Amino acid sequence: MVAARLEGDDVAEDEAARRVAEALCGPGAVQAAAFTGRANLYAAAAGLAVIDAARINAVNMVDEAITVATLPPGEMVSPRQMLATIKIMPFAVPRRIVERAVAAAGNAPAVALAPFRSLEAGLIITRQPTTKASVLAKAADAMAARMAALNGRIGATVTVDHDQTVLAEALQEMAATRPDLILVVGANAVIDRLDHIPAAITAIGGVVERFGMPVDPGNLLLTGELAGIPVIGVPGCARTLKLNGFDFILRRLAAGLPIDGAAIAAMGVGGLLKEVEIGGAARGAAAAVARAPHLAAIVLAAGRSSRMGGPNKLALNLGGKALVLHGVDAALEAGLDPVVVVTGHGAEQVGQVLAGRPVKLVHNPRFASGLSSSLRTGIEALDQGVDGAFVLLGDMPRVSGEHLRRLAAGFAPAESRAIVIPTAGGRWGNPILWARSFFPAMAELAGDQGARLLAVANPAWIVEIEMPDDGVLLDLDTAAEFTAAASA
Repeated sequence: MVAARLEGDDVAEDEAARRVAEALCGPGAVQAAAFTGRANLYAAAAGLAVIDAARINAVNMVDEAITVATLPPGEMVSPRQMLATIKIMPFAVPRRIVERAVAAAGNAPAVALAPFRSLEAGLIITRQPTTKASVLAKAADAMAARMAALNGRIGATVTVDHDQTVLAEALQEMAATRPDLILVVGANAVIDRLDHIPAAITAIGGVVERFGMPVDPGNLLLTGELAGIPVIGVPGCARTLKLNGFDFILRRLAAGLPIDGAAIAAMGVGGLLKEVEIGGAARGAAAAVARAPHLAAIVLAAGRSSRMGGPNKLALNLGGKALVLHGVDAALEAGLDPVVVVTGHGAEQVGQVLAGRPVKLVHNPRFASGLSSSLRTGIEALDQGVDGAFVLLGDMPRVSGEHLRRLAAGFAPAESRAIVIPTAGGRWGNPILWARSFFPAMAELAGDQGARLLAVANPAWIVEIEMPDDGVLLDLDTAAEFTAAASA
């Protein structure tokens, strides 16, 4: 065993990580509870990472004990993807160093997210007499795929001759429909500001703001404005799904970020792009990115309350609400999704108690065969996107959202922390958080067997988290226990 004794002016690693993460966390970022000196910031939605590099550098310059690592500014992220991780290297840090790091973070958030908006784009494609229909279709499909990936869509679409006068008329008609932006895919690349696409924009009162960008592929991109609507002259390379400069521009528009000259000029560093496919390959790679685990809850509420001696204990009032609602509300407060409540005995009564709560009710007709059948029913109700699930007993009124968040912070199957068990005074309690990899074995349990025996058989995957109180040990089986809890 390794132990450390903190001095009077020390800040424990988790508290230090929490304070620095809190100072850095901005809109659209979600701060996870700290564990082993690490606090992560995650994206609340799909969007672009907004990182203040200067302030991140300032925090990292304070002391080697405090480190912050982030995604690159402007990185496209998916919901729950990690934006930044704050790691405290020793077990504790002098308070003055923590305060200096918080001060270096400044008054404005340094890690934030610009979420994608649901934009609708008008699409104009120009053609030459020799342009094949398959080429036009491929361009339209590529634009639709890009917009869909950003929570947007293509609205009106027209195909016209590659002629300045005809194109000007199409632009005017498209602007009248008031899309969020207009995309123009030309049959030929734009050569200069006097070419057909820029000339058509200016001929009807629009403005060409910039032609050319320091990103390759994608150099020959044009940005402009017509009647208050952004207009993008799409480079020819965007007819495929290879990553190019157009993607940088489109993502910033979708995220509500500026695409002015300064923003485009700043894209040169990192603008020499590799052959990256936007689609299957990119989605495959996304599975490997660091993200917050998707955690669910299974609330077991099917028992017969036999030791209570009569009434269904889960529906009895305790502290102003039904007993079962204490655990359910803790799961909802902790952001678990879905919260699956397994009913059995007294299902109708339990369902009435839960009315209005955003939970998923599933009935176990075999509840009399034992606890394992309810556990199996709950597991079967979880979808494939769930990474792990808490198994909560319906009669534990002192389990809180804070307990669940502490346990979630310790969950890391890739680091052999796949079974997370709360402890109080060294004793195992409930609920236990299980990684998805254990679901099949849990579903094979029989009779009145709970999953705890499965934990005993897999000690290498267990992490124990000591709780600040003994609420994880208290379940109410008898009338005497219920009365004692009600009077406490």
